[in-house]
Amino acid sequence: MSTVAARRDRGQRPTGRGPGRGAWRQVLGALPWAVRSQLSRQDLLLHGAAVTFYAAIAGVPMLMLAVRLATLVVGEDHVRYLSTTLEAALPRGSGAGAVARTVIDQAASTSWFVALFAAFAASLYGEGLRRAYGSLDRVTESRTGWRGRIAVLPVLAAAPLLLLAVLGITPLLATLFSEGRPAATALGVYVALNVDWIAVSVPLAWSFRVVAPDPPSWRLALVGGFATGAFISGFLQGFTLFLWLPIDLGAPFGGNQAVGGWTAVLLWVWLLHLVALLGYVATQQAGRLLATRREVAALERRGEPAG
Repeated sequence: MSTVAARRDRGQRPTGRGPGRGAWRQVLGALPWAVRSQLSRQDLLLHGAAVTFYAAIAGVPMLMLAVRLATLVVGEDHVRYLSTTLEAALPRGSGAGAVARTVIDQAASTSWFVALFAAFAASLYGEGLRRAYGSLDRVTESRTGWRGRIAVLPVLAAAPLLLLAVLGITPLLATLFSEGRPAATALGVYVALNVDWIAVSVPLAWSFRVVAPDPPSWRLALVGGFATGAFISGFLQGFTLFLWLPIDLGAPFGGNQAVGGWTAVLLWVWLLHLVALLGYVATQQAGRLLATRREVAALERRGEPAG
């Protein structure tokens, strides 16, 4: 087990001039092996399940807080209008649109006293992420929970703008999907993919750089966050496609559709967290490979043996 200070002394953060294209090519070539080597000593599936547990507690409070704050930006009536277009953009047979609209409408009119408690519950997600990141990096520290909760507060403050970016395209998506033409549907998926990519990547990069106890540099965090966000955005579109499938989600649970639906959501949230944690490990390993590459280059410039 190592400490944060010990890891930082290993030169993970870049200094001086950035690596050239040759160094990046070497790092990308060695990155799959490095990621596999680290994960061979870790249980990524269990870490993903742990973060999903925190997300199950914090997810709805995060949405409630974001919606309530969004009413300060565009007004409650406009938020309710966007909730109706979101319902129209989602597959009707699954019932997901009606659930999303109900949650957003209720959150838009909730009291600020309730929103304050929602903020406390939502901050649990930062604790879950920090614990998972620290465990994957084998970092020990004190007050992990509070550090993670405080580090995620700026994301909660920016959540209304990110939410409005996602909801803002739902009128267009509802129109495109209602046409029923393959070209219109493809355009809608493309627009949603890119908007979701930006909305997901910004919080991811922040979590890699600020929430993690042993963070990479800002440059690596941004590259890793946006690269990971591209995959997560694709998985989100896959979840939407999943909602279109004529699957009886309640069949394994005695016909209880509510239990089957929430179980399916948790399964997809777990998959999304596996992608996020894998992206974090890849970002960290890229930083370490770049640091090693710089050390070797420095020794070669001084004429000293690298090994």
